[in-house]
Amino acid sequence: MRFKGLDLNLLVAFEALMQTRSVSRAAERLHMSQPAMSAALSRLRLFFEDHLLVSRGKRMHPTAFAESLLPHVSDSLRTVAAMLATPSGFDPATSQRQFRIVASDYVVASILHPLVTGLAAKAPGVRIDIALPSEDAVAALEEGKIDLMITPDYVIASEHPSEPLYAERQLLVGWSENPIFSRSISEDDFFEAGHVAVAIGNARTSSFADRQLEMVGRRRRVEITAPFFTAVPWLLEGTMRLAILHERLVAALEDRFEIASAELPFAIPPMQQQLFYHEAREGDPGLIWLRQELRDCVRQAAIGKPDR
Repeated sequence: MRFKGLDLNLLVAFEALMQTRSVSRAAERLHMSQPAMSAALSRLRLFFEDHLLVSRGKRMHPTAFAESLLPHVSDSLRTVAAMLATPSGFDPATSQRQFRIVASDYVVASILHPLVTGLAAKAPGVRIDIALPSEDAVAALEEGKIDLMITPDYVIASEHPSEPLYAERQLLVGWSENPIFSRSISEDDFFEAGHVAVAIGNARTSSFADRQLEMVGRRRRVEITAPFFTAVPWLLEGTMRLAILHERLVAALEDRFEIASAELPFAIPPMQQQLFYHEAREGDPGLIWLRQELRDCVRQAAIGKPDR
């Protein structure tokens, strides 16, 4: 197919050439012969009136124009791939689709657990592939490698399509036999106690609560740092340490661990959780269905929930 005189298949060859910086490796990646790839490069050079890749020693180096062209070509190819992968309809009862979701272990325990429990009956063939947040997650979203990210609103730039999922309060948590929970807890009590904190991912990113404390210049006395939220109750039981956890996670853990919870002795704004997705997937009927299922899970969890 030609568009304005360009064979669109050449864009696939261009991306492979730019990624491998080698005619032979690009040909191997696309299952083409080396002469065919060389011919594709020649046609690209002729169309764009630029050398694009220049041989220097054993490697090829892109020109400045080729570097500027690559993001546009890659975005276009991803959009086309997403369009071709989008089915004309979606029937959850018969679908065998896999959805890829990035979410913290806290979201898995409090939101995705009831979601997948319900899917076992209404969408038995649908598969959910869950990955924890990482430094590569945003890039994976941009490249269309994941379908949804569930994360606080400050994590991703606003140019990505998103929608609010829920607001989450933070609670003070500790061992149920810690005497501090038998009385009113003051700010001094909070900051004098030892704490279990959570640092997220390989980058050891501060949790929402610690981020809020840092913004007002307060730090708690952290004695243990856990790699994920669901590890915290194990590190509280039998100790006088305290922690700050999300209210929904506390509700999911209270019946499983000997923990108690209380209001924080100071104000922290609610954490706004967002659903993020690639703009090319905004009209995907399967993804529209999954987003509605997530909203239903959030709404049903809130029904009849007593105020603390």
